[in-house]
Amino acid sequence: MRRQIHQMMQFNGKRVLVTGGSRGIGAAIARAFAGQGARVAINYRSGQAAAKACVGELTGKGHVTLQADVSDPGQAASLVDDAIAALGGLDIVVNNAGVFLSHPITSTKTDDWNMAWRQTIDTNLIGPAAVCHRAAQHMMRSRGGRIVNVSSRGAFRGEPDGPAYGASKAGLNAMSQSLAVALAPHNIFVGVVAPGFVETDMAAELLEGAEGDAIRAQSPLGRVARPEEVAHAVLFLASDGAEFSTGTIIDVNGASYLRS
Repeated sequence: MRRQIHQMMQFNGKRVLVTGGSRGIGAAIARAFAGQGARVAINYRSGQAAAKACVGELTGKGHVTLQADVSDPGQAASLVDDAIAALGGLDIVVNNAGVFLSHPITSTKTDDWNMAWRQTIDTNLIGPAAVCHRAAQHMMRSRGGRIVNVSSRGAFRGEPDGPAYGASKAGLNAMSQSLAVALAPHNIFVGVVAPGFVETDMAAELLEGAEGDAIRAQSPLGRVARPEEVAHAVLFLASDGAEFSTGTIIDVNGASYLRS
């Protein structure tokens, strides 16, 4: 019983920023942290109503919503400052915001190809890098902290319809591992969670369409991940006792893709 209570209070009083936290995986991560006593800042780009609804559903008090477009490095850095001001500090950052733009090389025009790369890299890599940099400056002045970046199995298996997405997530993995080495002496620990398909609103059309059965069959479990399963891995990497897992990339893809 004592162990169960300790686990439930693992994040009691911790201050957490979740980018792209208004729905899907981000909302599940916010709920999981709040359920264990954390105060959460939910970042959104344009979905203010969804972000406010998510905050209203969180356990506990002191949660906030913060608007910022993390594809803009200036806004990404200011987001961290706003989270620190709103929460009175920052212990944990989860870079979850991301985009997937279809742009197969065989059929995409040059201008559209270039635009897809710029938008994807800005959102999925440059933005998280700016968030990590500003958060690390704060954490180095305090007692340390945790950074968890949400990547994708696409970083390993490739994304033929969205090569910029696969490249951006591979870059996110490499950046995370570089930061894990650089920041460990400062008591800042960095990890990555790499999901496959997840049962979210964004994936609903694809999962309910003609390709749905084939996508589910990619896993021997015969389904895709639930957002709560991704959140579970995020909480592990952010938890006390997981320090020696810094630099780790946790696959959450139901054995749909196995890497050596």
